[in-house]
Amino acid sequence: MLSEWLVKEIDEVPPFTAFAGVDELHRRLRAVASAYPEITRLRRVGTSRQGEPLLCLSVDADADLPVALVFGLPHPNEPIGGLTALHLAERLCADAGLRERLGHRWEIIACIDPDGLRLNEGWLAGPFTREHYSRHFYRPAGGDQVEWTFPLDYKDAYFDAALPETQALMRLIDQLRPALVCSLHNSELGGVYYYLNRPETVLYPVLQEIPQLLGLPLDRGEPEGPHMVRLADAVFRASSIRPAYDRLVENGGRWPGDSGDNTASYAQRYGALALISEVPHWKDSATADETPSDTPYSAALATKASHLDELHAVLRAGLDAVEGGLMVPDSPYWRATRFFATFLSGAAESARQRSGLAESRRPATVAEVASLAGDVHCFRLRYGGILLRALDGELAVGNVRSAVRAARERVASRYDRWLAEDAAVEAYEVIPIRPLVATQYAATIAAAEYLTSRAAMPASG
Repeated sequence: MLSEWLVKEIDEVPPFTAFAGVDELHRRLRAVASAYPEITRLRRVGTSRQGEPLLCLSVDADADLPVALVFGLPHPNEPIGGLTALHLAERLCADAGLRERLGHRWEIIACIDPDGLRLNEGWLAGPFTREHYSRHFYRPAGGDQVEWTFPLDYKDAYFDAALPETQALMRLIDQLRPALVCSLHNSELGGVYYYLNRPETVLYPVLQEIPQLLGLPLDRGEPEGPHMVRLADAVFRASSIRPAYDRLVENGGRWPGDSGDNTASYAQRYGALALISEVPHWKDSATADETPSDTPYSAALATKASHLDELHAVLRAGLDAVEGGLMVPDSPYWRATRFFATFLSGAAESARQRSGLAESRRPATVAEVASLAGDVHCFRLRYGGILLRALDGELAVGNVRSAVRAARERVASRYDRWLAEDAAVEAYEVIPIRPLVATQYAATIAAAEYLTSRAAMPASG
C-alpha cells in the first residue's frame, strides 16, 4: 500500500488538456519564481544551440540539504516531463510541509532541449491521434540528443562532442553533486516502466504501485535493449552505454561513434541515485500480460526484423534518391533520418540474430508479442514521419527537383499504408495527461522521501 501522504500528493495533480510548449514552460517557471521569491531563485544555466535560455529554478536554495536535480525534455518528443517539472515546482513552493518531508534542495529545469521541443509543438495541443502525433513528430539524431551526448571513453568508443545543453547539465552535476537525479522521460506505447542506476529494493513496490493506482499498466514486455538488466517487474538498471557497446562488439557489430554516454552514468560518479520514469502516451494492456502466447519468441523477433528491414529500406531509398540535390542537407530532419536509417539496420540485424538463438525457441509471452509489434508501429510512424517532414521542408524552401517530388510521393504512399495498419490495432488507447504527470511526479517525490528516510535511520551494528 502506498503511504497516505503520497496518495494525497497524487490527488493534488490537476487535469491537463494539452502539453506545454517552450514559451509556456518558461512563462510558468518565471511565474513560480515571482510568486515565491523568498524560497526560489530562477537563473540561466546555459544556452541552447539556437540561442534559447536554459532556465533552472532553485527551491530552498540556501538550505544545507542534499540536492535533487530534476529536468524535463531530455528527448524533445517527450513533453510529459515539462508538466511534471512545473507541478513539482508549484507543489514544493506551496507546501512547506512537503519540502520538509522530502528533505532536499531542488534544482528544476522544465525543458533542457527547447530547440527540439519547438519542432514537436505541432502536436502538443492535440488532437491526440497517432496520425496527428506522428505527422508532427521529431526526435533528434543520436548526436543531437541531450541525454546521449555525455562524454564516453571506453575501449575504442570515444565521444567528446557534448552539446551545449548537455554541458549545462554536466556543470550543474559537477557543482551540486546531487544525491538524486531525475530525468523525466516518456515512452510512446505500452505501459509504465522505470530505470534506477542501482538496486533499491524498497523503492520497487512503490514505483510499481503508483501507476496501478492511476489505472495504468506496468510494461512487462520486451525491454528497450537486449542488454538491459531487469531489477524487478517494470524496473530496469540504468547504467553507462558500456554494456550495450560490449554486446554489440561481441555479436560482430561496430560502434557507430555518433553519440555518447548518459546522465545516469555521469551522475553516478558523485553517488547520485538516478531515476528515469518512462510513461506512455498510448496504453496497450497486453504489454502487462505475462501468460504464454501461441507465437514462438523466435518468430516474433524474426517478424520484427523483417518489418524493420522494410522500414530501413524505405528510409535508405528516400535518402539515396535525393541526397545529392538537397537545399537544406543539414536540417535536423535529415540528420535524424540518416541516423535512424543506420539505427534501424542495426536493430533489424540484432532481432534477426536473437531469433536464431536456442534460448529464443520458447513461447513468447503476450506482453513480448505486443511490445515487439508495437515497436514496429512506433518506428514506422516516427521515422517515416520525420522523413516526410524532411522532404516537405525541401519543397517548402523551393527544392522542386523531380527526385524530391517523386521521393515524397513514394514515401507518402507507404506511410499512408502504415498509418492504416496502425489504426487497425484496436488495443491502443490514448491515455489522459493527468495520470501520466501524476505517475512521474509521485515517482520523483517518492524517491526523494526514500533517500531522506534512509539517511535518518540509525546505522546498524
